[in-house]
Amino acid sequence: MLETIWTAPRPAADIRPARVLSAAAWPLAILLIIHRLAVLARAGAVTDDFTTVWSAARRFVERVPVYNEVYHYVNPHYLYNPGATLLLSPLGLIPSMEAARPWFIALNAGCIIVALAWLTRLSGYRLSSPVFPVALALAFATEAVTNTLVFANINGVLLLALTAFLALLLRDSPIAAGVVLGLAILVKPMFAPLIVLPFMLLRWRAVAAAIAVPVVLNLVAWPLTPGAGDYLDKLVPYLGQTRDYANSSLAGFAVYFGMPGRLHGTLFLLLAAAVAVAVLGLARWRFSDTWLFLAVSSGVLLTGVCLLSSLGQAYYSMMLFPALFTVLHRASPMHTWPAWLGAFCCLAPLAWVVPAHPVAGRWVGTFLPTAGWALFILAAAAWVVSVQIHNRSGGQTNERAELQGMDRGAVAREAHAGRVLRPAPGRH
Repeated sequence: MLETIWTAPRPAADIRPARVLSAAAWPLAILLIIHRLAVLARAGAVTDDFTTVWSAARRFVERVPVYNEVYHYVNPHYLYNPGATLLLSPLGLIPSMEAARPWFIALNAGCIIVALAWLTRLSGYRLSSPVFPVALALAFATEAVTNTLVFANINGVLLLALTAFLALLLRDSPIAAGVVLGLAILVKPMFAPLIVLPFMLLRWRAVAAAIAVPVVLNLVAWPLTPGAGDYLDKLVPYLGQTRDYANSSLAGFAVYFGMPGRLHGTLFLLLAAAVAVAVLGLARWRFSDTWLFLAVSSGVLLTGVCLLSSLGQAYYSMMLFPALFTVLHRASPMHTWPAWLGAFCCLAPLAWVVPAHPVAGRWVGTFLPTAGWALFILAAAAWVVSVQIHNRSGGQTNERAELQGMDRGAVAREAHAGRVLRPAPGRH
């Protein structure tokens, strides 16, 4: 009789992993977002990317020469062209930097959240699935997102622009996709190599729009920008230099450690060849699996820019997010551990400085992204080569159908429609 008092029946064995994962991921995601915005970004850091942009926009509004900085100092400099200056000039209408900075940080945080939601949908999952909160938690834990908010730079807006560009290409909206890409190129020319993606898809209007937007806006902005001539005379030569401060590119590594020119050139050619192999290999899926082609190729191209240009900084690794989402795909380089090791090296929010070896710790913090970018590129290239070898060895009777888990008719229909391939039913 006593054993029936204040007792409950055995719980039903109805465990739903998706619900449990969502229950754990949402509080973590919300807590991380609040912490990054209310604590870290509010406190700021020694590095301040926003003040230079706001100050230049303010000079534009007040009709003072925009490019009046001393570029041999290592302080953050205003590096945008006159067209981008015109685009960003509304910031100068806010009279106080202290008033403008929180809104700019909030804008970038909002853009990151929207981009992750959009990438979740492009991957074939509902926002009610655990994919979205897990993506939010992981993204806001990375060095790239954290420093974008702390330094108050524009990378969050650019991530949304990248996502919109990929989504509009998938929807077969080439002009809109080209305009978005053109605006991204206007602000950061590092996006220019992405023009190869609509080119490979034969979307000529997207290519034309992506080229026309920065050209036209610069032509319009040139006579409106005070001291525009200094952009060519002072800033362009500076942009061509390789600096050894917080520069994670291969060139920065070579300058910092005094790498012999021949070795630097050899590594440059090998890694550039790996970028070409990866993108050309992924192009085999440009019509049968457009999402895989666009997401991974964009990551390879932008990683290649970070690694092989004169300046690459770790927070640009945020542009790998579309490629990372392909881990949810049936076929992807993100199913291999070297690709994830490269991503972790780029994105992990780890500090390596210890009192016993402070200089070595700073080296690791600066150049671990260098190794990560190289690993990611090599992993993508190795994956496309391995798939090609497997196919040629007769391991698949129907390459497209086997890789995507679809029959011939489905592959043909999706290729004709130019739509993203959706996951199988039951994964939502």
